[in-house]
Amino acid sequence: MLEGKQLILATKPFAQEKRALSWWYTLSTLCLLIASLAATVAVPWLGLRIAFSVLSGLLIVRMFVIYHDYQHHSILKNSPAANAIMTIFGIYILAPSSIWKRSHDYHHQHNSKLYSASIGSYPIATIDGFLAMSRGERRMYLFTRHPLTILFGYLFMFIIGMCVNSFFASPRRHYDALIALVAHMALTVAVILTAGWLTWLLLVLAPVFIACAIGTYLFYAQHNFPGVVFNTKEEWCYDDAALLSSSHMVMSPVMAWFTGNIGLHHIHHLNARIPFYRLPEAYAKIPELQAATTTTLWPKDVRACLRLKVWDPKTRMMTGVKALRKDEAYAARFRPSAV
Repeated sequence: MLEGKQLILATKPFAQEKRALSWWYTLSTLCLLIASLAATVAVPWLGLRIAFSVLSGLLIVRMFVIYHDYQHHSILKNSPAANAIMTIFGIYILAPSSIWKRSHDYHHQHNSKLYSASIGSYPIATIDGFLAMSRGERRMYLFTRHPLTILFGYLFMFIIGMCVNSFFASPRRHYDALIALVAHMALTVAVILTAGWLTWLLLVLAPVFIACAIGTYLFYAQHNFPGVVFNTKEEWCYDDAALLSSSHMVMSPVMAWFTGNIGLHHIHHLNARIPFYRLPEAYAKIPELQAATTTTLWPKDVRACLRLKVWDPKTRMMTGVKALRKDEAYAARFRPSAV
């Protein structure tokens, strides 16, 4: 049975891109997205306009996974044309290159570590850590993980988290965040003035909102699911963090296409240089990759993921806040400043 370094080495043959295929997937997705956005404006029937608006949101998700792979240097490395496309797309989706790469690279190196900075990932508090927080800190912690906050990822994760906070934290380093915000506002004003509120809603707001909501939930559930494991820095190791702390989100072939196979997230964390279109190949040919904890996009599994709030080191499980209130050992400490 392969494990540790041997398992990582076994994935190396799949970490070779097929350049023509990378370009085909990139350009075909981009063309489909542009055509869908154009149809959102051009078709005369409102029902079809809404359908194309939703389709555009799903295509943005697929394009974002391609953008994500480019940032990992798994596809189209050292291509000036690809760099131009991805730079523009990053600004369009409110996840500029300087911010996304910095935060996401940190996430890969610290995935599932307790007590590390929550750069590029959702903060994880232990039960004791949560109970030691002030009332305001608890509220902010729970707000960050609230289902509505995840649903409104467009505002909270992308506009505020990615752009506003990053720019004010380091204006020189993240000047592209300001460019993204200004471009987004300019596009909004231009569409409203020239085509009206309905066109803005269907062409600009709805597709980005849908894409950001899906992307935010996927990122959350990939590392916050029943069975996830978190470790201290001393106990942490890279391959265990990939296989035990990153989910395999089982999807239909249609959703797997729209999400660029990102459901095979444990394989991506094991070797981020594997192009998205080769993840299923690695999964099929390496039996050890088929044992990861699974979740789905079915409502029952979504609810199960969203209920998880804090890490219990004793049971080595994520639990919800309601469970704390029922636990007599913690009830007295929790009650005085309950959230």
